[in-house]
Amino acid sequence: MRATVKDVAALAGVSPKTVSNVINGVVFVRPDTRTRVESALAELDYVPNLSARGLRTGRTGSIALAFPDLSTPYSAEMTHWFVEQAHERGWSIQLEQTGSRPEREGELLSRGKEHLVDGLVLNPITLDASALSSAGSGSGTGSGSGSGATDSLPPVVVIGEVEQTLVDQVRVDSVAAARDMTAHLIAAGHRRIATLGDSAGEFDTATARARTRGFEQAMAEAGLPLDHALQYSCPEWTSADAFSVVRAAVERGDRPDAIFCFTDSLAIGAVSALTSAGLRVPDDVAVAGFDDIVDGRFSVPPLTTVTFDKRLFVDRTLELLAARIADRQGAAELVIVPHEIVVRASTRGRA
Repeated sequence: MRATVKDVAALAGVSPKTVSNVINGVVFVRPDTRTRVESALAELDYVPNLSARGLRTGRTGSIALAFPDLSTPYSAEMTHWFVEQAHERGWSIQLEQTGSRPEREGELLSRGKEHLVDGLVLNPITLDASALSSAGSGSGTGSGSGSGATDSLPPVVVIGEVEQTLVDQVRVDSVAAARDMTAHLIAAGHRRIATLGDSAGEFDTATARARTRGFEQAMAEAGLPLDHALQYSCPEWTSADAFSVVRAAVERGDRPDAIFCFTDSLAIGAVSALTSAGLRVPDDVAVAGFDDIVDGRFSVPPLTTVTFDKRLFVDRTLELLAARIADRQGAAELVIVPHEIVVRASTRGRA
């Protein structure tokens, strides 16, 4: 016979309610208690009756996660942590790629409204292109997820740099991080600093705007002029596009003494382009990135980058989502995850 929640509770020495909390992953359970319950679940080979649970609780045990581009190393690393930590909460994840198809966000919101998923984690590239923009004013004035124009929204947490107050959000302060990275390059003696991924190009995203703003603030604070010819844009934020853009810049005679790339993937492409053109990194041109992806630690040379705790980022995101699933009322919350500058061999002080 199929084991029941009561059977699991008896074996673990807890209440059936505690077992349900562990299975559903919405309410916090002490780690030692969770371990006992999970051991009992495994020993009894417990299989939840999803149909019955759905009818009883109105929940599916699934959430949706959307990134603009699932093929990037950054998205892969973040997805890894989302899957692992969602599993610890008893959730499964449905993945989606929005990219140049923002209407897919609308499809995910519809799934949430139809209770096909319990909640959503969205990473829109701009608010204007996001399905969230149709739910309110975009830059709302404190509207919570449970009030006003967002009443019809399912539980949603936004990750990334879009500026909005409609729903809960987790992000790194990209303006401050870009300012700190630029200040590091200036302190190392660099003056002709290029950026790669500038918001003036085709790939005009909230992230590009924030990192451009941070760069320009640091240059202004140091009293250095901006050379807009050195603010390179990319059609896409890929290593291949970065290689093409930087190689073209070198061939037309551009010689910055440092390049601040808005992602590590861009930085890897930039290093490759400079090296193939006979330039040395960092002796001729220093290169810095953003996101601290694993590949950047093993590039030649290893990348100086902006790092943040990805596990913490995901944990805070899922905490907000669980709280919003449990209680739809209340003002939207913004969580800023701290960042650090990690200095590696791709940048160093100049004589």
